[in-house]
Amino acid sequence: MRNGRPFPIRLFLWSVVLVAVAAAVIYLAYELAVKPQRALQDQISQQKETILKLEQEKQRLEAYLKILKRIDRRARIEVLRQAKDPRGNLQTTIRFTEVDDTGKPMNVSREMTLPGQEVYFDTLVIKFDDHFIEESDPFKGRALMLFRRIFSSTMRPEDGYVIDIEGQAPEVYAEHQAPSAFEKDLWRRFWELANDEKLAKEHGVRAIHGDAPYMRLESDRVYEVCLRSTGEVIITPGTRLEPPPTTP
Repeated sequence: MRNGRPFPIRLFLWSVVLVAVAAAVIYLAYELAVKPQRALQDQISQQKETILKLEQEKQRLEAYLKILKRIDRRARIEVLRQAKDPRGNLQTTIRFTEVDDTGKPMNVSREMTLPGQEVYFDTLVIKFDDHFIEESDPFKGRALMLFRRIFSSTMRPEDGYVIDIEGQAPEVYAEHQAPSAFEKDLWRRFWELANDEKLAKEHGVRAIHGDAPYMRLESDRVYEVCLRSTGEVIITPGTRLEPPPTTP
């Protein structure tokens, strides 16, 4: 007690109670309103970020799937006839024509007769790292293929029909644009790159090797030998060869 006045205990207690209630209200408001609101905002931000990443991944996959369907080089194989020679050995005559995406010939067709029925399409393939393909790199955004030769299962590969000249950039690529110095160097040093991992990596090459798919050809059928942008060499199932149009 100062100056003869009693200490206002009741007022002090009410002040303490009011402060406690106010603190409790603020705490509850934060816990029940502000904190959940912030958590919701954080969750929404994370969801937006996740959606953005998923959309980017979707676009990347769509672009890659589109690339997978792209054919960088194709040749049409027409089986003109199959017949036995005087010795009774089956001979298969085919017409080899490189074509564009619309089926239009890109160069002069070649006819060749091979012994037997199983025909090999010997190729040399250069595949670049996937990210070059995804980024549509002007030089490394596609696989490259050289048609080395065509032979059958009953003949020596070295006796096959030569299509492209080994060691040189295939002439068919010049239909779109002249081969760059980079591409010429790749073909000139093909086997050197194939046997030197460090050198191949320096050139962005993922794989470099020969590939010789084959097909048991049937008469009056048409097949296609195709190179996908990712480097797979495929042969499509045969379709019926349409007879030449008759002139009136």
